[in-house]
Amino acid sequence: MTGVTQPTLFIPHGGGPCFFMDWSLMGEPADTWDKTAAWLRGLAADLPEKPKAILVVSGHWEEAEFTVASVPAPGMIYDYNGFPPHTYQLQYPAPGSSDVARRVVELMQDAGIPIRVDVRRGFDHGVFIPFLLAFPDADIPVVPLSLKSNLDPAEHIAAGKALAALRDEGVLIVASGMSYHNMRAFRTPMATAPSAAFDGWLTDALGQDDAGARLGQLAQWSEGDAARNAHPREEHLLPLMIAAGAGADSPGERIFSDVVMKATVSAFRFG
Repeated sequence: MTGVTQPTLFIPHGGGPCFFMDWSLMGEPADTWDKTAAWLRGLAADLPEKPKAILVVSGHWEEAEFTVASVPAPGMIYDYNGFPPHTYQLQYPAPGSSDVARRVVELMQDAGIPIRVDVRRGFDHGVFIPFLLAFPDADIPVVPLSLKSNLDPAEHIAAGKALAALRDEGVLIVASGMSYHNMRAFRTPMATAPSAAFDGWLTDALGQDDAGARLGQLAQWSEGDAARNAHPREEHLLPLMIAAGAGADSPGERIFSDVVMKATVSAFRFG
């Protein structure tokens, strides 16, 4: 116990190395991601104290079972294609934490949830791209946790609940994904109305005071307004389930929203 309870966060990590390139070269306004970048740069200032460590769940890591990385010095995973050469040189030298990884295993096992350990996994772009802005000193240990590849929302909510104790131990839980992730519709008018509709539904669902109603509705997210338009495949939404489960004692508050490439993109905080 540290005496301070960290919140849980669901943040947009953008597209590829979006915060570190000139989008005019891609046919978009140069300032396309500027508002999101500015918000990420101010994220740490709104935390109750500097985290002891960060447990991060990225939409770019799936395994058959939940898997936690226990790597002293994680490398970079440049899991994007077709971007400027300099974006493949970006580095985020934050350490890992075997202690936090062990604690994750302990909490998950106590809840009866199978979990594995990966001793090689590095930081994918859902981790290092936003963290270069949000935690630029790279002096906080970062421990990645995978999604479970069945993408079952109830299982991910349960995993979040199992990990909630970390918040009282100085660990910030960050879910890194996108509230809208229809790659075919991005940059087209087809994204505008459906993304706004789903964002409104999600904001209302997460904002409910009653935890049972909130999490129950979240588990049925695919019934939400324009849900399958917003997420043809839900891997970029599922990190939110872990954040919501771990933050089940508080409603979710939308703390950032912008229209990017014709789509509404938002961030949420619990606690």
